[in-house]
Amino acid sequence: MAISINALPNDRDIKQDTGVAAFFSEENFNKLKGIMHTKKVEVHGYLFQEGESAEYMYFVKKGRVKLTKTTDTGNKITLYLHHTGDMFGHITPFQPSVQAFSAEVIEDAEFGVIEQAELERLLLKNGDLAIEFMRWMGAMYRMTQAKFRDLLLYGKPGALCSLLIRMSNSYGIQQGSHIAINYKATNMDLAEMIGATRESVNRMLSDMRKAEVLDIISGTIVIKNMDYLRHTCRCELCPIEICRV
Repeated sequence: MAISINALPNDRDIKQDTGVAAFFSEENFNKLKGIMHTKKVEVHGYLFQEGESAEYMYFVKKGRVKLTKTTDTGNKITLYLHHTGDMFGHITPFQPSVQAFSAEVIEDAEFGVIEQAELERLLLKNGDLAIEFMRWMGAMYRMTQAKFRDLLLYGKPGALCSLLIRMSNSYGIQQGSHIAINYKATNMDLAEMIGATRESVNRMLSDMRKAEVLDIISGTIVIKNMDYLRHTCRCELCPIEICRV
């Protein structure tokens, strides 16, 4: 079963307070933009693969990209969905590092690319920018920790409930007391995000529909009982810049 809507969100629909600009002053963010060069990648192309040397960071000017990690059994888990306004990459300034994930473009995209050496020079010259950059890196690490927590501690139902909460923060549209998730995905996509099978996701969604926790209307997931989702995944009420896909 596909979870879809008639119109996907455009850039104005995306909640920009979850993007990288939430961590930087306008002046410092413009300094980052000043060292970016543009790279365009078509859908299904890869920016980098897990284990490659991490020499660049990427700012999403338009399009979408998913970051995945491969388990020791060969299964792929989607840990991040990045869209316009996001920045990602596993650079550790002033020391070599490798990419922790693979980055696959899922919608024709344009990126602002930041080279590690250029970033390091900029941080050395601008102490306030360095502090803001550390704040952003800390938030990214917290987000990764929270997602591994969801995957490991409360089973597949907890992981799915947490994912739905995150999707509502990133793509939710308030409809009275309900929230419609304005994002196109398949049950296989959801399964990859929580390390489950498509069949188990089908079953869990069906159970939640019967319990009136959510509904699926014309292919769109509509959350009706957010408290149930939060209780199931032991929600810690993280700020929105952490609790997102």
